[in-house]
Amino acid sequence: MDHPENSEEYKGLQVNAGVEQMSIVNPYRKKNAKRRELSVNDYVEGILKGDVTILSRAVTLVESVLPEHQTVAQEVIEKCLPHAGNSIRVGISGVPGAGKSTSIDVFGIHVLEKYGGKLAVLAIDPSSERTKGSILGDKTRMEKLSLHPKAFIRPSPSAGSLGGVARKTRETIILCEAAGFDKIFVETVGVGQSETACHSMVDFFLLIQLAGTGDELQGIKRGIMEMADGIVINKADGDNIERAKLAASQFKTALHMFPEPESHWTPQVLTYSGFFGLGIQEIWDMVYKYIDFVKLNGYFEYRRSEQSKYWMYESINEQLRNSFYNNALIEQMLPGEEAKVLQGKETSFVAAKHLLDTYYNTLLSGKK
Repeated sequence: MDHPENSEEYKGLQVNAGVEQMSIVNPYRKKNAKRRELSVNDYVEGILKGDVTILSRAVTLVESVLPEHQTVAQEVIEKCLPHAGNSIRVGISGVPGAGKSTSIDVFGIHVLEKYGGKLAVLAIDPSSERTKGSILGDKTRMEKLSLHPKAFIRPSPSAGSLGGVARKTRETIILCEAAGFDKIFVETVGVGQSETACHSMVDFFLLIQLAGTGDELQGIKRGIMEMADGIVINKADGDNIERAKLAASQFKTALHMFPEPESHWTPQVLTYSGFFGLGIQEIWDMVYKYIDFVKLNGYFEYRRSEQSKYWMYESINEQLRNSFYNNALIEQMLPGEEAKVLQGKETSFVAAKHLLDTYYNTLLSGKK
């Protein structure tokens, strides 16, 4: 390309064309290179060998909403199921800011170094209700664990129904166990019904609380307290040690007011510091003592059987819900029925009956 500076009116001034810049794209990389599609057997073989890359791809299939992905995922899960179940599943919950991710980082390094084996951390990350986006920053908060060769951290967005996310987490547990992970941590968002969902898929439910926040008993709610197999007070260091001890005694008193758990285990309350790594050994002594206790009295197998039954019913409920809302006739009727309810022309119960009657009739007539 000629430069205007080379024209007659700019005699004595000449500008060269310059050196052609090389492309920043790797010239040796194949264009439009696609990853090789894996068969069900490829996934299963890779998972059983402990291949983390193939495990990650399988988990992505489980989390996908595409029907073709779900079909493959269910086949993979079914073939991995006989190789699953040989792990200790620990649910970790607590209010936002309680230090769950920092604690998991410390807990994870401790159990890997002391007890060996492999650890999978399944963290359900809070999603924006507006954009449905997630930061998925758990790996940045678990600095040491994310670099450990025997650890697998998988953050999952909690966008969508909690039941759907929880079911996918439970299926991911099966894949991780088949891949040889003998310790599973499930971290919850720490709000709403996520604790109930977490409790329905773990062997030990650990509740993290804080002291010195102004109201030590604020976090005591009957539902979550009854679910907890152990309560730990974080940030028991420096000037906060006495407050942590006071909070622990208050939690112990509150626990005595509840009926005895089905496991016949008396939940313990301990203090620790995740940041300074204090009191970690005592927490894991408690966890393993509980596991031995419930295996001895038969509650361990009973709880897992009850969880399997629970998820059978949850799967039925989810499938029925999806079938209803994906029905073409229902999709057409919904806006009209909703408008009638908002305008006061129809009660919500009557509108629901109309929709359900229509849905049942389409099933009887064989229409979708």
